[in-house]
Amino acid sequence: MNKTASYKMTIIVPVFNEEQSLPRVEEELKKYFTSAAVSCCVLFVDDGSTDNSLNEIKRLCSENEAFFYLHWEKNRGLSAALKAGIDQAESEFVGYIDADLQTAPEDFNLLLEYISDYEMVIGIRVGRKDNFVKKISSRIANGYRRMMTHDGIEDTGCPLKVIQTEKAKKIPFFNGMHRFLPALIQLQQGRVKQIPVRHFPRTEGQSKYHLFNRLAGPFMDCFAFRWMKKRYINYSIDQTNLEK
Repeated sequence: MNKTASYKMTIIVPVFNEEQSLPRVEEELKKYFTSAAVSCCVLFVDDGSTDNSLNEIKRLCSENEAFFYLHWEKNRGLSAALKAGIDQAESEFVGYIDADLQTAPEDFNLLLEYISDYEMVIGIRVGRKDNFVKKISSRIANGYRRMMTHDGIEDTGCPLKVIQTEKAKKIPFFNGMHRFLPALIQLQQGRVKQIPVRHFPRTEGQSKYHLFNRLAGPFMDCFAFRWMKKRYINYSIDQTNLEK
C-alpha cells in the first residue's frame, strides 16, 4: 500500500540544492504536526540536487515515520517535481510548500478551513520579504498572467497551497505548469479560494530564480495556457457498468 494513503494530506516539498535549509524544514514540519488540522505526511521530491540534499533527505526519512521521498538524477524543474509528488500521493489532499520556508507550515491550517468547499485553496503573501527586483518582477508576471488567463488570482506564485488530490491528479502537465495551478483547477470547473498568509525572508541557501525565469518564462507559458484553454475538454459520465 502507498504509505501516503494513511494520511489526510501529503505535503509536497520540492528540493533542489537545499541542504542548508533541510534541518529547519524538519524542525518546522514536526512542530506543525503537533497542531495540524488533519493528519499529515511529507513527500520530499529531490529534483536532481548536486549538493548533499539527497543524503540529508534520506536521514530525515529514516528518523521520521511520516517523511517520504522521491529522487531522480537530473534537474527537471519545479513543475516536474510537483507533478511527481501529486502523482504519487494517495491522501485526500495534497499541500505544497517550498524548502526555503518563506511561508509557515502552520498557515496550512488557514487553508484547510476551506478545502472541503473549494477544490483548491492558495495563500496570498502578505508583507513580502523579498528584494525589490523579485517583488517587481513577480508583480509584472502576476499582472500579465491574470490578463492572459482571467483566473483572478492575486499571487499564483505563493508557495503555500492545498488541493483536493482527485482534482490535482487531473492537472495537465507541461513545463511551467506550477505558474498556472489555480487556472488549471478552474479549467476543470474547480473553485479556488485565496487566503492571506505570512511571508518571511529566506534565511538559508540561495533563490533558484532570476529575472529571466521570473519574466520571460511566464510570458511564453501564458501562450501555451491560452492554447490549452481553447481546446480543453471537460466531461462527466452519466452511466457505466464498470463497477457492476
